[in-house]
Amino acid sequence: MAKKLDIERILCKQGFGTRKQCRIMILNEEITVNGALCDDPDTEFSLENLHFTIRGEQWDYHAQSYLMMHKPSNYECSHKTQHHPTIYSLLPHPLVERGVQCIGRLDEDTTGLILISDDGQFIHRMSSPKHKVPKVYEVTCKHPIDDTQIAHILSGVQLIDEDAPIAALACERVNEHVIHMTLAEGKYHQVKRMVAAISNRVEGLKRIQIGQLRLPDDLNVGEWRWLSDQDIDALSTS
Repeated sequence: MAKKLDIERILCKQGFGTRKQCRIMILNEEITVNGALCDDPDTEFSLENLHFTIRGEQWDYHAQSYLMMHKPSNYECSHKTQHHPTIYSLLPHPLVERGVQCIGRLDEDTTGLILISDDGQFIHRMSSPKHKVPKVYEVTCKHPIDDTQIAHILSGVQLIDEDAPIAALACERVNEHVIHMTLAEGKYHQVKRMVAAISNRVEGLKRIQIGQLRLPDDLNVGEWRWLSDQDIDALSTS
């Protein structure tokens, strides 16, 4: 049997305010559930395929949040920022209230695919070094990249403060100045440091893939969306 909860608790768990605030919205007839007005905070609903509107805005029930975002440049992946806006300002407030966290931070000047969730187990599986989830970066370099430099990246470069050389899982040249580099680690400024180690410099950096999940062409910079079942499957096979 599908689990049921009263609408007041449902809205509270979905990040729409305290139980008191949610009760007031319900009593003020600001809520519809599955297309019908609901003005009783104690009315119970099945959580399966549940959708509702809050002051006319459509929402679907999600037990937990699994999101992707096309991160813009000059945004920080932190709730407490220092110099730039936070990526969480690009999300609806109820999702932020649910305590979502980005999975692996991108530097403020790095763009591309980032995952966001409030599922601790999912966050751990996608970010833990022991799971070695591959990530693909599109790297624009200041100077032309030659075969010798690519071979060096694949065989391993020595970084300061690292005991052993660090190698990319894959490195493909897209054109004279652009490569696609695949890494399993997430060390501090790793791509930039690896490119510097081959006497070049990163001019632009964009993450285009995590596991088997690619950044969708139709997800514009600054936009976000819920992960689909197919997206989750793509990450599960990583």
